[in-house]
Amino acid sequence: MNFIISGKNIEVTSGLKDAIEQKLGKLERYFTPETEIIVTLSVEKGRQKIEVTIPVKGHIIRSEQTSSDMYVSIDLVEEVIERQLRKYKNKLVARSQGHPTSAVSSGGIKKEFIESEEASPEDDEIRIVRTKRFGIKPMYPEDACLQMELLGHSFFVFSNAETDEVNVVYKRKDGSFGLIEPEFS
Repeated sequence: MNFIISGKNIEVTSGLKDAIEQKLGKLERYFTPETEIIVTLSVEKGRQKIEVTIPVKGHIIRSEQTSSDMYVSIDLVEEVIERQLRKYKNKLVARSQGHPTSAVSSGGIKKEFIESEEASPEDDEIRIVRTKRFGIKPMYPEDACLQMELLGHSFFVFSNAETDEVNVVYKRKDGSFGLIEPEFS
């Protein structure tokens, strides 16, 4: 695996580099030797953040973790990436309809990992535990943001009065708002 490590507002010391390579090096059992792991460390308002991106043919395995200690963030990101890899494996195996050898074209992921009989914990399965239905009345995005705020939610689904399409407004980390509009291709 090839590590590409960079820092924003932080010097990437040899200790940090060693910790990243040791912790994320455990992932090498999943990836082919030529796989690139892009790691970006940053410090913002005292928060230590690590972003890890692993491009694999047609997909991106990515995690971003923040804590008050960079070494804790490194531990957290490794756990999340491993969980994502187990889900990705399940998806590949399901797509190949039980013929793991046809899923090997996943590029970057070791054939042995895909073909292994290692059972993934059921906690990693995606399960929908509740379905909610509600009436949608047309409104403008600004009104939807206000409604979202009144309800105390982080997102709100509505019918856009301007376009007659279903849209979503959401609260961004910086306190501003975002709008998701459908794009049909």
